[in-house]
Amino acid sequence: MPASSPPPPLLFLARWWLLLSSLLLSTSADDVTFDPPFYSVTLEGAPLSHLLEEPGSRQLYVGGVNHVYQLSPQLEVLSHSRTGPRLDSQECLPPILPQDCPSARLTNNYNKILLLEPGGGTTHTGSLIVCGSVYQGICEKRSLSNVSDLLYQTSNPIDTQYVAANDPRVSTVAVVITNKIRQDGGGASEMQLMLVGRGYTSKGPGDIPPITTRRLAPVLPPRLAFSQEEELGKLVVGSYSEYNNHFVKAFSHASYIYFLFSRRDMWHRKEYRTYVSRLCASDRSFYSYVEVPLLCHSGYNLAQGAWLGTHLGMATLFVAMAAGQASTPVATGRSALCVYEMAELDAMMQKAQEVCYTEAGRGSNGQEEAYIEYAVSSKCLKLPKGSLLEYPCGGEHTPSPIASSVPLPSMPTITRTTQLTAVTTATEAGHTIALLGDREGQLHKVYVHSDGSGQLYDTVTVDAGSAVNADLLLDATGQHVYVLTSSKLSKVSVSSCERQTECHSCLTTRDPYCGWCVLEGRCSRRQECRGRAQPNHWLWSFEPTNQCVTVESLEPAYQSRDEQREVTLTMLRLPTLSDQESLSCAFGPLPSQPAVVKGTSITCQSPPPKLLPPRPAGSDHMTLRVSLMFGQVIIAHTNMTFYDCGAVGMLNKTSPCMACVSSVWPCNWCPLDQLCTPNKSCPTPPIIHNHRQDSLVPGSCPQVFSLQGSPLVPMGFPSSLVLLGRNMDVFSGEAEYVCVVEIEGAQINLTATVEKTEETQTFICTPHQFQYPVRQLQYSAPIYLRRGELRIDATPTLSLQLYDCSAGQSDCSQCRAVPEGYGCVWCTEHPVAGCVYNQSCSSIPADTCPPPQITEVVPVSGPLEGGILVTIKGSNLGMKYHDVKDGVTVAGVQCLPLADSYIISSRIVCELQPSHERKGGPVLVTVGTSQLGTSTQIFTYQDPQLLDLVPDKGPMSGGTRLTIHGRQLLTGQMSNLSAFVGPQPCYIVDEVNETQLVCQTGPSNRTAQVEVRVMFGKAKRTVPNNVFSYLDDPVITDATPSESFYEGGRTIRVTGKNLDVVQQPIISIWVEPVEVQRVKRKKRWALLTAKQQLVFNSTMTTVSERCNLISPVEMTCVTPRVTPEVKVKGVWFQLDNVRVDFENIKGRVFSYYPNPELYALNRDAPDYPYRFKPGGVIAVEGQELTRAMSRAEVVARLGDQECEVKTLDNTHLYCEPPEEQPLSLDHNELPSLRVIMGNLEVDLGLVQYDTDSLLSPVPLAAQVGLGAGAAVVVLSVLVIILMYRRKSKQALRDYKKVLLQLETLEINVGDQCRKEFTDLMTEMMDLNSDVGGPAIPLLDYRIYAERIFFPGQQGAPFSQHLDVPESRRQTVEQGLFQLNNLLNNRLFLIRFIHTLEAQQNFSQRDRGYVASLLTMALHDKLEYFTDVMKSLLQDLVQQYVAKNPKLMLRRTETVVEKMLTNWMSICLYSFLKEVAGEPLYMLYRAIKYQVDKGPVDAVTGKAKRTLNDSHLLREDIDYCSLTLTVLVKNGVEVQPCPVKVLDTDTITQVKEKILDQVYRGAPFSQRPAADSLDLEWRSGQAGHLTLSDDDVTAVAAGRWKKLNTLQHYKVPDGATMALIPRSHGSLGVGVNQVFQTGEKTPMLEGEEEEGLRLWHLVKSSEEPDIPKHRKSSMRERERAKAIPEIYLTRLLSMKGTLQKFVDDVFVAILSTKRPPPIAVRFFFDFLDDMAEKHGIDDPETVHIWKTNSLPLRFWVNILKNPQFVFDVQVTDSVDAVLSVIAQTFIDSCTTSEHKVGRDSPVNKLLYAREIPRYKQLVERYYSDIHNAASGCYQEMNSTLTELSGSFASEMNNLVALHELYKYINKYYDQVIMSLEEDSSGQKMQLAYRLQQVAALVENKVTDL
Repeated sequence: MPASSPPPPLLFLARWWLLLSSLLLSTSADDVTFDPPFYSVTLEGAPLSHLLEEPGSRQLYVGGVNHVYQLSPQLEVLSHSRTGPRLDSQECLPPILPQDCPSARLTNNYNKILLLEPGGGTTHTGSLIVCGSVYQGICEKRSLSNVSDLLYQTSNPIDTQYVAANDPRVSTVAVVITNKIRQDGGGASEMQLMLVGRGYTSKGPGDIPPITTRRLAPVLPPRLAFSQEEELGKLVVGSYSEYNNHFVKAFSHASYIYFLFSRRDMWHRKEYRTYVSRLCASDRSFYSYVEVPLLCHSGYNLAQGAWLGTHLGMATLFVAMAAGQASTPVATGRSALCVYEMAELDAMMQKAQEVCYTEAGRGSNGQEEAYIEYAVSSKCLKLPKGSLLEYPCGGEHTPSPIASSVPLPSMPTITRTTQLTAVTTATEAGHTIALLGDREGQLHKVYVHSDGSGQLYDTVTVDAGSAVNADLLLDATGQHVYVLTSSKLSKVSVSSCERQTECHSCLTTRDPYCGWCVLEGRCSRRQECRGRAQPNHWLWSFEPTNQCVTVESLEPAYQSRDEQREVTLTMLRLPTLSDQESLSCAFGPLPSQPAVVKGTSITCQSPPPKLLPPRPAGSDHMTLRVSLMFGQVIIAHTNMTFYDCGAVGMLNKTSPCMACVSSVWPCNWCPLDQLCTPNKSCPTPPIIHNHRQDSLVPGSCPQVFSLQGSPLVPMGFPSSLVLLGRNMDVFSGEAEYVCVVEIEGAQINLTATVEKTEETQTFICTPHQFQYPVRQLQYSAPIYLRRGELRIDATPTLSLQLYDCSAGQSDCSQCRAVPEGYGCVWCTEHPVAGCVYNQSCSSIPADTCPPPQITEVVPVSGPLEGGILVTIKGSNLGMKYHDVKDGVTVAGVQCLPLADSYIISSRIVCELQPSHERKGGPVLVTVGTSQLGTSTQIFTYQDPQLLDLVPDKGPMSGGTRLTIHGRQLLTGQMSNLSAFVGPQPCYIVDEVNETQLVCQTGPSNRTAQVEVRVMFGKAKRTVPNNVFSYLDDPVITDATPSESFYEGGRTIRVTGKNLDVVQQPIISIWVEPVEVQRVKRKKRWALLTAKQQLVFNSTMTTVSERCNLISPVEMTCVTPRVTPEVKVKGVWFQLDNVRVDFENIKGRVFSYYPNPELYALNRDAPDYPYRFKPGGVIAVEGQELTRAMSRAEVVARLGDQECEVKTLDNTHLYCEPPEEQPLSLDHNELPSLRVIMGNLEVDLGLVQYDTDSLLSPVPLAAQVGLGAGAAVVVLSVLVIILMYRRKSKQALRDYKKVLLQLETLEINVGDQCRKEFTDLMTEMMDLNSDVGGPAIPLLDYRIYAERIFFPGQQGAPFSQHLDVPESRRQTVEQGLFQLNNLLNNRLFLIRFIHTLEAQQNFSQRDRGYVASLLTMALHDKLEYFTDVMKSLLQDLVQQYVAKNPKLMLRRTETVVEKMLTNWMSICLYSFLKEVAGEPLYMLYRAIKYQVDKGPVDAVTGKAKRTLNDSHLLREDIDYCSLTLTVLVKNGVEVQPCPVKVLDTDTITQVKEKILDQVYRGAPFSQRPAADSLDLEWRSGQAGHLTLSDDDVTAVAAGRWKKLNTLQHYKVPDGATMALIPRSHGSLGVGVNQVFQTGEKTPMLEGEEEEGLRLWHLVKSSEEPDIPKHRKSSMRERERAKAIPEIYLTRLLSMKGTLQKFVDDVFVAILSTKRPPPIAVRFFFDFLDDMAEKHGIDDPETVHIWKTNSLPLRFWVNILKNPQFVFDVQVTDSVDAVLSVIAQTFIDSCTTSEHKVGRDSPVNKLLYAREIPRYKQLVERYYSDIHNAASGCYQEMNSTLTELSGSFASEMNNLVALHELYKYINKYYDQVIMSLEEDSSGQKMQLAYRLQQVAALVENKVTDL
């Protein structure tokens, strides 16, 4: 049974989207939650083909390519099963065997049928019918509760079980029906059938009719499910290929079955048409078959989708039709919806039947109306008239199959230009809505009118560009429609009612689902509105005449805020109310008041004035919203204005009266009270009425309307003002008038006298001399009149214009330019000449002005061609433009002034005219007849010259800094200068001087050679005899390395092309400050929102370094220095304007790492020098030395000389200093060792060479002073110390030399490794193409679990049967079921395990066996199993915490530890299949290939190519490679197959290699054994020789006999061989090295044959008389010998060749780029919790726990035993290599530092350099899992539930329970006693229940 796959990653994203949607789209409006318009889930298996909904649970089922899904109504994936791809061919019948079907390929399985089979009673539950395109379209039944559970599947189908079309392009439809079957006894039973319609397929079985009937249930032998049985009926067809029906839909209605399809009309016009056929549901013989063509006018002839719905209460068929392309079945984009009533369709069919039965097919007019279709031997008859009534479903004597010649016509409901692909319908409040899908992924909503016409009212884009599948489904609530597209399932709301929050938007949506529920104030569907039956209660959105309830008028529309009155609202569409219902009015935020309803009028009381809110500042009114309320619902609203007359007057200070009486509000003015009032009278009469109420004009207000005379008033002179007023007669009595002038906020009061005329009054103000402090020519001062304290209105523009002639007029020209009305003159006799008022000048004012004065000329040079602008500044430069228009010359050449730039008297801007020669001179200005004005600056006409340019080439993208050399380049101003390279501008970037100009080139759209020119204004200069070349942009193809450390200085070697076109290449780094937020483990969820808080600068901060160009194709760049406080955001190369991001070069991100750490040489005594013995090497220790640095880049200097770096690894640097001690570079006597890595330079301390003079540490003075005896003692001690020191130093030097030798050896074998690796990769190419498919012989779960649970055990419980007598089987099984129930009791299970472990004779093997039995028994309840395992582990932690926690889980000594092993194996099986399996299998194949390339001793198992020194074949064996031509029989053909072997191979080894080649990719268990075959050497026609390991030709010498090899038989290269079945008389005896999978014991010494000892390449022992008990020690001594370099080279060569495959395996296991398995995350989280709970804060302890629980417990086991996962043979020589790799993996997982020495095993030395890197992988793996967000418990439970259902059927539960009972029986008394001692166990009667089990299983007599 296929296992269910975990949901694809995209499905988890969809779940998150659903969660986020529910959170984000639940918004605040009145606590109403709106559904999103639609949400989707993306599924694998495109194109998805079928969708259905189970009515009861509302769950969804989706079928696609290779996938079937079960989803909840919220689109959450509940279960999923992978149905393909499968090995299949359309040309072959299943089962598919590669040897029988050469055309078989991995084929996608397209879902063709997806149907529900309803349940029938208690014995038959419902199922999901799934039919695919593979295996000739066979079907299967799956569980509705979990689609991964297969309920029925045939592994060997017969030809009658082929159901669906085997071609993905050919349609298949089906419908399930239930028929009643009468029983002989008079009762009836039910039979479920499936009617299938399928198109014609050219390949495969060609005799399957278009429509067949298949049996579903009951299926009793010999019946078969889905079988096409003769008695069930089929549509007989004369020609299958001609009647190729394209089926669209199958459905049942009333007592009939209908099929909708299209095909060519074979009887009439040969055009493609759409038909509907019908069958009686009870007709098993298809006598009732009749079909009618459908006509959709305007040429829509091909059905694309259909739905049986209702319209106007009648069953109706809705069909999406498309116009065919010419006379083909290809649909165009032109499409339509056509509607057919089922009553009319049935009537048409009935008429066709009747005409064919009784009228021979002719109608009343004699025309043909019916005929017999499908080219069968039947014809229409003339039976009696009542035949149809008597035989409504036909009979044997009635004609069939009948086709109507008359089509059923229909007008298109709606047409589209995009092809419609799907249709479904809904009925809402009696209205029909059609929902249409099209090929562009859009959903169209159409309202179907009663006459059949349609109106499109909305379109939703669901999945742009992806066609909507024909299975368009409304959900059970009718509120959503499920839309299936190529790769998405979407749930779309059918209406948008809830999203419309007010009436207008509700009615304007024009959605037939929606209407405005007036008294509830919401947009809703009709059935949701309580008062929908009452008039105007529910206003339908789709009715165009409907309007919202509105206030038609408001009386009054405005009122004074000082009064309260009744307000009347006249309403439109007011809903009728019952007596118990009432309305109210609400004014703004004020409390609502009762309203009185009279017909359509509503009367309310306006609010009291004191409750009204204050008016807005600066406004004379306020507006309140008046709402008509029903409870809290606003039915309608309008605005009402409350005005404030008092504010009207106050807001207009200058003319309050006029503002009041001209106001839009009915306000009146009280002049004596200075009051604006809404009243009709004043406190003090008279009153001035508003002009809207009175015939009086606004001018009736008392007012001053004008000044008499000019408003200009000069400063400093007495001036008399006269004001003109009117309407002053409203004032009675006498009062004083005062003129008031306001200057700068100060008031000047001037007494006024009045002179009256008939209409006006003249007010003469007292003369006054005005002054104001502001220095400006003119100042506007308001003026008004006051009568007593009453201010008289004045026109707003009434003001004085005070002016001062001297302000701003600094010279004569400016003064005389002031307009004459001001009376300003230039007075020369004034104390100081200046501009004054004419009456202030005591002398005669000047008529003319002084000559012009020029103060500045810019620029002072210009080109001969002119064209630049010259600015002249000074004074008296004219009073107007015309004064200077022709009066300016520059160096004797006229300069034309510009009118727009002229400023009176102070500035002239003129355009320089050309000069014929270079010359200079002053600037002259003439104004009228005045004298000339001459500049002191000399203007020069210059002729600038361009000489050359550097560089002369650059990239098309521009950015080149171009330097132009020349003379007189500073001609004109900088603004006059512009440079161009061809047509493109060159941007000037630096200050220009006389001889040099620098600009940056712009981009060009092509390569070209262009001239360079500079424009001096309009003068052009070109660089002579030189052009600039735009060349192709530089391209960078590679840049290495891709990492640096913070200090920088690492050389990046960049290669590419056209690099030399760049002037200055740069490497740039974009950095940002970063602040890392530390998150406690308990709050890991915070990481989901903020793992880092980045501080972004407003500008990008970059650091750059220049690059060094070496050649056009190569340059080097040095990495810039960055600080650790910043984060590197990007690295790029800036090549002028070309920017190349590092990441885009090779897809690698450039990384910065912390600086490497180098430790001082003498860390223990830093003040003392490091003592060095010449001839050795200096070892420097450090950390992360190779993370961003290589050996070639490191420089080490000792004093003034180099210390040659020999070796660099991650933690050590070894350098060889000079023989003689170098000199120091500083003041020290001794040289210091400095290591330079890029910019990083580290001083590691002083170094002192050891010399002979230093060997005697005893001073001479001490020797003299000591006595002879003391001297001897001291010297003896010192000699011992010296010898020790020299020995230890010698050991250290030897160790370092070993490492150096290893390094040198690796370098020496590098070329050999590369060659070997190339050969290996060539060999693995074919394997790579097979990986991922059947070529990986992955074991199925049952065998995998058996080998993990019960390793090395034959006859494990998986393959056993319950061994009990048949007479007691039922009783025993009953007892075992009860035991199973007991095991599901947590208390019982834990007590049971603890009790067993407490028994002394309960061995370690027993513990593992019981744990595996429990795993089998509880496999269907893995969640419970996990919970128990956690409880037991918690107990285990408690035990070890009290002792030594680091020892926990180190071995498998308890039941729970073996349970953990099994649990990991179960949970990681899918990870092995999908991730780690491929690289692990590739490693195995690579090892096997490499080992087999060299000699392998068949007796000892030693090999030339190995990683294991104990299995190394040390002797030099002469051998050569042969290529044999092996004859392989493939069916009836015999094909030659080349096989590579060695001439030293034994015959059995040759047979093995032949079998490996012939059966490559096939499981080992499925290929023949080598000892069952003979190898036959064939030469010529009759030359056949059978070869064997041992025959009469074998060579024997003394006690030794050598196995035969190809060399022995002298087999040449290219010889022809064949494997033949071994004959019984064969005398040869093969020597099997390893044949049974998993065996690890080759034939060693002790194998004897007739007193002779067998040997192959080497004799197993040269000393046969050594006792056996001493042999192992002899081998150990032999292994301990020094390894000659030649053998070490073999190990290194093998290691280098396999390195990639080892790395791939380790990375696959330990990479966190993909999410680690959920089980690992879950269990590591559990261990972290345990450590935290018990206060273990030592990270090493937790690291050890994790290592013991996963890498050492599971992965090492898998690495050493690939036969646990794959169906392969692991030979002893392959196992030896795997053991070394597994040990390397173990070393990588330890926390202790990996140190090696001269006595270290060679296996450890081999991987000494790689293990630190692997350690980093492990640490990062643990760290990433630890830092990931917690919360995986729920996900783990879901996974366990899925695993329980997936593999539970593989477990042999009863056998496991029976084996467990044996242990219960063995320790029965102890278990019973333990249960009875527990109080909780007593309450649960656990002991009693166990006694019941014993009684049933064994007939054990108990106390029951």
